[in-house]
Amino acid sequence: MGLFSYTSFSKSPSVSDVYYPPKPADIPLKRRHSEKEKEETANIRSLLEQGCPSLFQEYSTPWWLFNGHMQTLYAILGDFAQAPVIYHRTYLRLTDGGTLGLDFTPPERSSLPDETPIIVVTHGLTGGSYEGYVRAVLGPACTPVERGGLGYRAVVVNFRGCAGVPITSQQLYSAGYTDDLRTALMYISHQYPKAPLLGLGFSLGANIMVRYLAEEGEKSRLSAVCSLACPWDMARNGLAINSTFIGRNMYARGMGINFHKLLKRNAAVLSGKSLPSSLSSSRTSSAASTPISEFPESPSHRSSLSSSDFPFPPQLDPVRSLAIAEAVSVALKLRFPGLDDFDDVFTRIAGGVPPELHLPSYKEYYAWASSHHVLKDVRRPLLSINASDDPVIKFVPKTAEEVGNPWTTIVITPGGGHLGWFTPSSKGYGLLETTRWTTKPVLEWLGLAGNEFAIEVNSPELYFQEGFLREVGGKELGCMEIEGGGIIDWSSTKMPDGMIRGL
Repeated sequence: MGLFSYTSFSKSPSVSDVYYPPKPADIPLKRRHSEKEKEETANIRSLLEQGCPSLFQEYSTPWWLFNGHMQTLYAILGDFAQAPVIYHRTYLRLTDGGTLGLDFTPPERSSLPDETPIIVVTHGLTGGSYEGYVRAVLGPACTPVERGGLGYRAVVVNFRGCAGVPITSQQLYSAGYTDDLRTALMYISHQYPKAPLLGLGFSLGANIMVRYLAEEGEKSRLSAVCSLACPWDMARNGLAINSTFIGRNMYARGMGINFHKLLKRNAAVLSGKSLPSSLSSSRTSSAASTPISEFPESPSHRSSLSSSDFPFPPQLDPVRSLAIAEAVSVALKLRFPGLDDFDDVFTRIAGGVPPELHLPSYKEYYAWASSHHVLKDVRRPLLSINASDDPVIKFVPKTAEEVGNPWTTIVITPGGGHLGWFTPSSKGYGLLETTRWTTKPVLEWLGLAGNEFAIEVNSPELYFQEGFLREVGGKELGCMEIEGGGIIDWSSTKMPDGMIRGL
């Protein structure tokens, strides 16, 4: 389909296709009466139909965003500064020497009860907490109840190198690597042990979150999840993207160039040729009043823990270190790479892929990293929303055989592109004003999960060892909070030059 191949400049409203499991799982609900009463349950289908009415309402596109390409382009190029969200960033140093940035909102921890539900967000490709699609949900979700919001907390897990988080080890992230999310959830659970954790994943971040759910099963620290624009079968959808001129030269190349620029800015550290800068010791509690406009451009933030406290790269085999350095060298020579080009020379080696797999090409990496083939192992309520005209994602699992579990509901909207879902604004701001249609059903789902679900979390206990927070019986994962961070207001912050947003 061409970019302007739609036959009309408007689209008639139509409802989404909703695919329920044949035998939906029963969800335990919070008791509203005497503790002696029998535990209440309801199946996912009835809960959705009663608690998420906007899922079943008509979706219509603005007259000027009349197909998936236009919706996607507007998600990339549009100005969404009208949805400001203020965060407080916490940096976590990982046992492999890497760094994550957790952006919490509201920024004042003491402003809400400890049992307040927390939305844990994983962003798209090279995005972060600044993305318009993230703020469109977190703004109303974290607005106080008396002002019409959910009154929740939220935290965006900014991956290594994203949204100003420095890269401090030889490992990047990828669509299949779940340990960074797993570690962040350990930290959040330790900080707020009474709070239910609700997942919200976008695009690549949705894939990571679905894989985490499948890997953890009934031990998941997330009580429920909503995924938006999950890529599912990366091999099949990758072929679909590259099968058209626009797909190959606009979307695949745009995503590949984003990753390439991220690599280029951090090539010295990723290749092991220089020690990472530690986070600035001057950025202590006073950091809250420090502007962070330099974050996306410079790893100048340092910690009171010097890089000598973390041998570089920690526990990394010399052979693997050399292999990553060679991958960096090859990747830097790419010119205007597509996403598959970049993944072929770099991500399959340094994107958290277990080294014992020895994936020979991006095709094997996509087969490993996809989430569709592990979806059967999900044991938590999962609402997944994709758009039928998404130019990036063509295949979405929807049959009972493809989904394979009673916990997942698949929704396919009649339009919306990739992470767009723009619809005419109902507030009468003008012909070109839009809102995101998905905001309302996502908020309804999060409200339902946080206020009604009584999911029992049976995750392993946490303990400290040599300053790192770890999980009993788990992998050799761990994290420690380090100094730095502070208040983040992206409306006054310069974004990375040339980086494409909205993907």
